[in-house]
Amino acid sequence: MSDIDINDIRRLDGGLLLVFRGLLRRRRTTAVARELGLSQSAVSHALTRLRELFADPLFVRRSHGLEPTRRALELMPRIDALIDQIGDTLKRHDAFNPAQSERRFVLSAPEFITSLIGAKLVRTFRKLAPKASFIVDFISPELALEALRRGEIDSALGPFGPVPAGFLSEIIFTDRYCVVARRDHPALKGRISTAQYASIGHIFAHAESEMAASERIEMPDVALRAVVPRWLTVLTMVAASDAIATCPQRFAQRQAKLLGLQILKPPFVPLTIEVRALRRAGSQDLGVDWLLERIRDAVGG
Repeated sequence: MSDIDINDIRRLDGGLLLVFRGLLRRRRTTAVARELGLSQSAVSHALTRLRELFADPLFVRRSHGLEPTRRALELMPRIDALIDQIGDTLKRHDAFNPAQSERRFVLSAPEFITSLIGAKLVRTFRKLAPKASFIVDFISPELALEALRRGEIDSALGPFGPVPAGFLSEIIFTDRYCVVARRDHPALKGRISTAQYASIGHIFAHAESEMAASERIEMPDVALRAVVPRWLTVLTMVAASDAIATCPQRFAQRQAKLLGLQILKPPFVPLTIEVRALRRAGSQDLGVDWLLERIRDAVGG
């Protein structure tokens, strides 16, 4: 290794790496300073050192915040990898104790998955990890992979398409689509014909976009009644009207008794939904191991 390489490595410390990653995520020095517990001047000074080290402006000030240069975007995956490696090197892998942990896990999952596992997870956390908690939000599969790669979330759940390198994936359950209608629907008594499916008004959810493109149903033209943001809103509206909806069957089964719904077999062959749990490859985290085990239990329960 040359003297220049050694000097450059001496100038690059872990704090600079964290500032670099923070600026890529937040795009504002004030936000990074708050996140890292630093003063704004300290973050600005770190940015100056980064610019000198990489011989590039890295971030250009715009009206909406700091815009990364091409060089900064090229460095991003390498910096993320370095931080992960440093963290794994320093981490005590036997340190996770659910009974004492105050960790807040962050997940990405569509509503139909959260409704399936959420209550069981709450009970499990109360019993086994009373000081810990979890946050669930839904972001698109593409953004979920990026957030997972950056370490912003612990796991992403959903019906993903092909999973790129850098992630570990496992199928946690499979499902199929079904048709739902209110229990006392005047035209539907336990079954639905192709003609009825096409003519009775449908309520759709924006959550259709939660499905991977390869998993969306190829359906005939149908009468559209409404489009709303969430699956639960869809089922609530179906329960109070003569409209119908096509949705994941496990989700419908959980809500059918409460909302007074009947579940019908579609007049077409429904596609299988493969729901996967993704995590970053190469990151040893016993906390995530524990969480995924609890998710598997919740699906089974």
